[in-house]
Amino acid sequence: MLNAEVDGCGAEPFSAADPLAGLADGSLDILAGAAAVEAGVAGLKARAAMKYAGTAHALAPPGTPVQAQEMAVAAEIGCVLAIGPRAASAFLSVSHALTSTLPLTLSALQAGTISWQHARGMADEAATLDPAGAAGLEAHFLDPDTPRPAGAATIGEMPAYRFKHKALTWRERHHAESIGKRHTKAAADRRVEYRPDQDGMAWLSAYLPAHQAMAGWNRLNALARAAQGPHEPRTLTQLRADHFAEAILTSGTSTSSGDGAETGTDLTPSSRIRAQVLVTVPVLALMGVTDEPAMLDGYGPIPASMARDLVANGAEAFHRVLVDPRDGAPLEIGRASYRVTKAMRNWLRLRDGKCSFPGCSNNSLDNEADHLLAWHHGGTTGISNLGQPCPKHHKLRHTTGWTPTPATKNQPPGWTSPTGRHYKSEHQDWQPPHWPDELMPELMRLNGSIVGFADFAYIGLSPGEEGLARFLHAPPA
Repeated sequence: MLNAEVDGCGAEPFSAADPLAGLADGSLDILAGAAAVEAGVAGLKARAAMKYAGTAHALAPPGTPVQAQEMAVAAEIGCVLAIGPRAASAFLSVSHALTSTLPLTLSALQAGTISWQHARGMADEAATLDPAGAAGLEAHFLDPDTPRPAGAATIGEMPAYRFKHKALTWRERHHAESIGKRHTKAAADRRVEYRPDQDGMAWLSAYLPAHQAMAGWNRLNALARAAQGPHEPRTLTQLRADHFAEAILTSGTSTSSGDGAETGTDLTPSSRIRAQVLVTVPVLALMGVTDEPAMLDGYGPIPASMARDLVANGAEAFHRVLVDPRDGAPLEIGRASYRVTKAMRNWLRLRDGKCSFPGCSNNSLDNEADHLLAWHHGGTTGISNLGQPCPKHHKLRHTTGWTPTPATKNQPPGWTSPTGRHYKSEHQDWQPPHWPDELMPELMRLNGSIVGFADFAYIGLSPGEEGLARFLHAPPA
């Protein structure tokens, strides 16, 4: 019956008034319904797999080694589902987490409000947490009693990889062990890997500290865009690859064009094009009083020690940002002219984190500030009337029926499709900064300040901030 509906041969049209539009709208309804059914079946498969595993262990002969029994179970399930041993083991691992420690996730999966990919992301992040942490992670995203903005997309309304990034951010902030200690252990595993591929090609990837990887990626983007021009036949993707190859295969003083001819682009650290990194760090963590994670734009939480190193050894300027004491979100700023300043563009990056189009993860530095209500229609140049779509979705907005919905000072715009469907925005996971208990009495004595948020006590730079800047940028002895 549904196949007939998709083919336009159903017993009754979706819309007698406009059959073509009705068919398009009905097809989207079928897609949404099919996705919910697939999720429910995935939940059923997880429960069935664990029920089989339990009965298989009970029926195993006495003395059978546990590891051998687990291999036998994975092999059986792999054969039934026609998947390999590693995939079968991974499926069993996620299924065990869902049925034993993640009840809200399993319920959402069976109800069709999240997909198997979302459930797997939840299980992956919860696997490294203690029971209390796993319960907190699940409750934060799935407990209906957890307060969240009305206009924010639920985890089932965003792609699974975007949810996984959010779950990772929560995990980093709430892990029982400090992020500094975990980063030290993880940094010992830094490495470069090589993997052959088809047609004379291969993959070369590096596992690096986040700030180095992000700075390198931003630098490759900047070099590639600088090389573009009317006579440059290579795409942006090809230019990035060529610059990367030149940087690791030569001294980094020249690049070759597609035909092997060399150009004069300098890739050394003294190049005019600098790696750009935006880091949000609580001032007490910057001063070393707390170990609260900082936020690296385009990545997520990083150790406070890494942020201090970035500020001390690479920051050209401080952007002082006041935050809402209730949720840690940046506060509103505005401007009466059409021009969007550099500070406002940085503010948009803080608010949105990336292009706000559903599912887009483009957080590159050339995302374009865009007036949601056009300037010539009375729109202002305030943060609440600005978005930062990537070039592709900026063009989509102005050439198709896709339109952004209103934003606020701390909530990016959602989007409405040509069919009239509204897709909610993906909000940043702001959290109030942590203030040690021993500082609270002193903060309460600050005349005119909001308790716990000393940033509100001064109009200019505070003496502490001035001292911090002098300390971090003091000339060599």
